[in-house]
Amino acid sequence: MKPSSTDVLANERTFLAYVRTALAFIGFGFVIARFSLFTREFAVIAHTTVPHGSLSTTFGTAMAVFGIVIALMGAWRYAATDRALRASEVRALSTAMGYVVAVVVGAIGVVVAFALVSYS
Repeated sequence: MKPSSTDVLANERTFLAYVRTALAFIGFGFVIARFSLFTREFAVIAHTTVPHGSLSTTFGTAMAVFGIVIALMGAWRYAATDRALRASEVRALSTAMGYVVAVVVGAIGVVVAFALVSYS
């Protein structure tokens, strides 16, 4: 049985949501990583010192890498769902994968919240 156009288009919309999310993580990671550069430049202008062990560079890089992982996961899910649709099957995201993604995103939120509280 041939997959319906609504199912195929829904799969493509889901893939585009993965791409948007991945780009958001990569962009946000870039902004966070560049924040340490901004603070160092500001410290030079203000004639102050800033600690060199910057958490923002490490965290920003980790965010960008997580964005890449999300993009790869989205591509894999798109291909797997497309194959399942062509075989007239339904393939849901595994519960374990859902929990892993939720825990990682939650951990990122905790780190961001901690950074906001500690820097204010």
